[in-house]
Amino acid sequence: MADLIAKSPLDGASITIGALTLAEFDAGRITSVAPLQGQEAALAKAFAPLGLAFPAPNRVSTGKDARLVWTSRGQAFLFGAAPAGLEAHAALTDQSDGWATLRLTGAGAAAALMRLVPLDLEAMAVEEAARAPLGHMQSILIRVEDGFEILVFRSMARTLWHEVETAMKSLAARAQI
Repeated sequence: MADLIAKSPLDGASITIGALTLAEFDAGRITSVAPLQGQEAALAKAFAPLGLAFPAPNRVSTGKDARLVWTSRGQAFLFGAAPAGLEAHAALTDQSDGWATLRLTGAGAAAALMRLVPLDLEAMAVEEAARAPLGHMQSILIRVEDGFEILVFRSMARTLWHEVETAMKSLAARAQI
């Protein structure tokens, strides 16, 4: 049998241009959680030991060792925790290998992404999330303290990198004028 080696989509790439840094990061385990009909209350009890609540639209619920990020109606992504005990209350799908996860940090992160995303990202508060087109790709954006986490399908990782790097270079060039 073949001995397979897991690789990240961008091999841990990182770049700094001006005040901005774009870096791939390991989000750990990512599990899609979709509550089964009539199981919302039971699911809420199952999340309680993790310190999580099923997030409202565009919100993030953060616990001690895990996060639950709203991704669409009736669906959230569980980051960093095994979904033990949730099987009876939700449809669960391991998404870990299907997504590229990048972090854009530094002064001007919102300005760089707003060149690519049709949202006012400067108005987003920490622990807010949005599902939005980024260029021609679908993305999940999560506002963090020093910037944004960006998730796109793994097959779009290099395209995402190129698009964001181009926006970073453009902002850095404008700052030099």
